[in-house]
Amino acid sequence: MNAILLIAHAPLANALRQCALHVFPDCGSTVMAIDVQPNLSPEETLAAARIALEQLTQPPNIKGVLVLTDIFGATPSNVAQKLVDGVSSRLITGVNLPMLLRGVSYRHESLDILVSRAVIGGTQGVMQVAITAPQNQPRRNHDQEEHDHQQ
Repeated sequence: MNAILLIAHAPLANALRQCALHVFPDCGSTVMAIDVQPNLSPEETLAAARIALEQLTQPPNIKGVLVLTDIFGATPSNVAQKLVDGVSSRLITGVNLPMLLRGVSYRHESLDILVSRAVIGGTQGVMQVAITAPQNQPRRNHDQEEHDHQQ
């Protein structure tokens, strides 16, 4: 099994973890979160991330760790880049809830498959939704001279 470490600007990491726990109540021991606080240095955040990574890899059944961050080039991502080794841990930036939920769903797969599934989940979770008429209300046709004003 693989674990997931969220590193994001406060309070996003813990909020995403809480969402994952809402959907998958059994994932608590394999999903950890570090909220990057604006008053902490990157070195302090890296130290906390190293401790979290060590805690996640303590159980003997954890094979790898997927690290998810919010914005490439920002402090959480920069810290995570120093943390991952590319072999037993991997990094994906641009985390969103569909990505995390897909990752939790596939944490029993190999790390390569987990990374692939998480990226697919994240990208498929972003879409434009068509605007439709409110339920039971037909669309109105407007004359060019007629103007409706809403308050």
